[in-house]
Amino acid sequence: MIEKWFRLKENQTNVKTELIAGMTTFLTMVYIVVVNPIILADAGVPFEQVFLATIIATVVGTLWMAIFANYPIAIAPGMGLNAYFAYSVVGANPEIGYEVAFGAVFVSGILFIILSLTPFREKLVEAIPSNLKHGITAGIGLFIAFIGMRLTGLIVPHPANLVALGDLQSPQVTLALIGLAITLVLMTLGVNSALFIGMIATGVIAFLMGQLSFDQGFVAIPSQPEWFVFGSPIDALMNVFQYGLYAVVFSFLLVTIFDTTGTMIGVAQQAGFMKGNHMPRARQALLADSVAKTVGSIFGTSPTSAYIESSAGVAAGGRTGLTTVTVAGLFILTIFFAPTVSAVSGLAAITAPALIIVGSLMLGNVAHIKWDEFDEAFPAFLVILSMPLTSSIATGMALGFISYPLMKLIKGKGRSVHPLVYLFAVLFLIQLVFMPH
Repeated sequence: MIEKWFRLKENQTNVKTELIAGMTTFLTMVYIVVVNPIILADAGVPFEQVFLATIIATVVGTLWMAIFANYPIAIAPGMGLNAYFAYSVVGANPEIGYEVAFGAVFVSGILFIILSLTPFREKLVEAIPSNLKHGITAGIGLFIAFIGMRLTGLIVPHPANLVALGDLQSPQVTLALIGLAITLVLMTLGVNSALFIGMIATGVIAFLMGQLSFDQGFVAIPSQPEWFVFGSPIDALMNVFQYGLYAVVFSFLLVTIFDTTGTMIGVAQQAGFMKGNHMPRARQALLADSVAKTVGSIFGTSPTSAYIESSAGVAAGGRTGLTTVTVAGLFILTIFFAPTVSAVSGLAAITAPALIIVGSLMLGNVAHIKWDEFDEAFPAFLVILSMPLTSSIATGMALGFISYPLMKLIKGKGRSVHPLVYLFAVLFLIQLVFMPH
């Protein structure tokens, strides 16, 4: 039955290989159940709520991917999107609580589902210049790394130059540096679960140093998750109008589209699923992310995305949805380890190395930017530079989308710019000038 449903023979794989691949993917991405509560805590979201919502969104999206698309691509709350939620939406707007922000995520999720059911999503992705896409991913990576260094005290506020090096002798910074060194060694050696093992090793050291304790034990029966934290779908929509969250919804939508589509194509190419430029069952795969994003917002987590860590499972032989069923099953088991995750997430030095390293991996997209073409390179550079310096992913995107068509017009290449890019430029300009950001 399993072989027939997932077409194992057709994909030249077997149950054992798929299970191993699923465990590999799980180990490379399980860090999100620790990191996500840490980042969203800065937006005031209670740990238990984020923890449960993270797992629910991951399981829903990953199982959808497995059952309807039959791909070994896992879905979970995205790094960068959680930072945008915490620091650019809630943190930058005192009048906007996390409940209102989750409503904006819900609205963007519904729009995401609608777009995934139409050809418009593909046209939208094609319309955005590739250099801006790479710049957005790289800028988010730099922002994430910045957050990781700030949370541990590796960098601290400075009155003259905004930031400066922290106290390297403090226990927290020392632990973060040790954890970073361990994780870097594992990454260099090509260990698939390097981020997760690095956190475990750092946690053990923290425990021996007396910085980590498990006062509430290790396992517990999960509590009842809270539904519709933003009220109702009508409340979510009304709050978007009341607080002028149009740019927020648009940014959530745009970043998720780029991130998920790019990741899916990358993993599909690695696994040999691509048929020329076409990805079979693309609509079902894209729906997995949009459905997970919507469900996740209902329970209280930031937008989801396809995980590039899925490539580790593909490298281990995963070729079908049985790999992702395994991932979902293992995430369901983690729901009983809330006390352990809560204790670990309370010490930023354990998770900061993962943030810094994930940021460096995302920054690798700068290699694909056409640096020898100034009118292509500078807008991407502006995106990368402004995201961490303004603590706003949306502001970085806005500056990039505004500067790109302007430079093309000056260069005499205005006709090469897709009309949608001009529309985005106008919308972002209105947002920067007339709306909070």
